[in-house]
Amino acid sequence: MDNELIENWNEAVAADDHIYFLGDFSLDFKRVRQVLPLLRGVKHLVAGNHDLCHSSNAGSGAYLEKYRQLGFVDICESTRIDIAGQSVLCCHLPFFDLDDPDTRLPEYKPEDDGGWLLHGHVHQRWKIKEKQINVGVDVWDYCPVSVETIARIIAEGD
Repeated sequence: MDNELIENWNEAVAADDHIYFLGDFSLDFKRVRQVLPLLRGVKHLVAGNHDLCHSSNAGSGAYLEKYRQLGFVDICESTRIDIAGQSVLCCHLPFFDLDDPDTRLPEYKPEDDGGWLLHGHVHQRWKIKEKQINVGVDVWDYCPVSVETIARIIAEGD
């Protein structure tokens, strides 16, 4: 499985492409050390709860520098990027929703500010839900989602 994911990534990503990985790279740091150097691109990590550097995990601070040394140029738990002329929030977790059956980690879920959110975490529960775009590979044929695809979804959704 890892080999196919690496191959799909490298087919879609050029060496100078900026890639935002929206969490859950691996809870096993050995796998981070093995796989991350094989992936093309300038890699930014928006940490998820299954990354040892996420603040929901004990000792997370000790891993920040280790993740950087392996090739992530920056690590955060949320960030904003400009796509299609809009400031888009990136976070591993979807918006906080009282009706969501997944009640875990509410303190880490972003508040819905009416803007677009790119996230992971929900696996196959949805691909697009209102202004939330699940960029997890399990709903995108196990490939990274291009900025052009995201821009089209945003344009169609506005």
